[in-house]
Amino acid sequence: MSEKTYSVAVVGAGPAGLFGARELANQGVRVAVFNRDIKPGGLAEYGIYPEKHVMKEGLRKQFRGALENPNLEYYGNVVVGNNGDITLDELRGLGFDAILVSAGAQGTKWLGLPGEELEGVYHAKEVVYFYNNLPPFSQKNFRFGKRCAIIGAGNVMVDIARHLINVQNADEVIAVVRRGPNEVNFTKEEAKRLISYLDLDEFEKELARVTPAVKAINHDLQTGRQKILDSLAKADPKTSHAKFHFDFLASPTAMFGENGMLTQLEVEDNILTEKDGKISAKGTGVKRTLDVDTVIFAIGDKVDESFGLPTEWNEFIKNKEPKFPVEGVSYESTVEGIFVGGWSRKASEGLVGYARKDGMNAAKAILQFLQTRQPVNAGADAVTAKLKGLSKPVITKDDVKRLEAVEAEEARKRGLAEFKFASNEEMLLAMGLMETV
Repeated sequence: MSEKTYSVAVVGAGPAGLFGARELANQGVRVAVFNRDIKPGGLAEYGIYPEKHVMKEGLRKQFRGALENPNLEYYGNVVVGNNGDITLDELRGLGFDAILVSAGAQGTKWLGLPGEELEGVYHAKEVVYFYNNLPPFSQKNFRFGKRCAIIGAGNVMVDIARHLINVQNADEVIAVVRRGPNEVNFTKEEAKRLISYLDLDEFEKELARVTPAVKAINHDLQTGRQKILDSLAKADPKTSHAKFHFDFLASPTAMFGENGMLTQLEVEDNILTEKDGKISAKGTGVKRTLDVDTVIFAIGDKVDESFGLPTEWNEFIKNKEPKFPVEGVSYESTVEGIFVGGWSRKASEGLVGYARKDGMNAAKAILQFLQTRQPVNAGADAVTAKLKGLSKPVITKDDVKRLEAVEAEEARKRGLAEFKFASNEEMLLAMGLMETV
């Protein structure tokens, strides 16, 4: 290895972190990837609907390829942040030339409404992590009732509605949508998984109800109607008698309950306004209640404010005048040498392909930055010493391989497309890093 060897810490091992780390390692940079979870993959592992086996396995192959790079070390089961195993300042103190923060948007975005603490009220992230077997969410008891409301109209809403109907046996799922049918945000490909449950008579009545509001901004309702029903021709067949509805032009205002359990969702009816081509929802003051057992907020995420970087509007603050922009975008935080990529740069923006590109672009910004300075030549010893001081097992690349082999064998034995351990304890036992009690 030449004398001029740079070292970069990458926080987070989802698509942005792993593809960014691979880009750096391919350029001869020594990379140390720190991951909160035991397994690499982030939302590609724990955010994609469980039945999408082919997509998940394709991504896992790419991640395995990235981890094979001899310039890349993996440290799983290590939480970076003010409340974690190692703070961001401590990580900086280990002598890395730069740090890429690609830990996703780990904060939880709530609207601050009355009743959010009731049992039966959840955030989409918790539910998605639950059905994807991410500890500790996989071990949480959820109250999924027969009548459920999901706040939101994107792909995550569709995934959760599928889970509620197909796995949790809900009788009715209502998508509460702030704006109108023209503004729904899910793809045709996703919608075909759910659309057969749409009550078409109810849907036409709902369109008739919101027609005046849509016409008031001179929008064609037929466009929105088509956008939603487009996927009917290739719809997955129904497997239950459950019904799915839309409740358009409605914003949640409160949840009510009895004995700590959710019983009702209150919504306010909206009208639509348009300014500079942007459609907004405006409350009318007219409120009504829906009888529901479960409410799930699928309204996007925010970064973790306890991570150690300054935040504003749910995001880490970026340097508005970047010295190393890539494609006109700033990947620099306000702290010199610390860069942000993926959802850590722009929360809840885009899917895996977007995260991959964003992580790679962040790596390109770091490579530009590294050319302006001499390497510190940080030794791996400082990292090893720091991690040895933690009172928990730190996962390596070899450990991950062992775990994957055990889970693959378990899937084969059970005749499943894939198998995942649901707790950290089971994973540590499978890797031989924890003794049975």
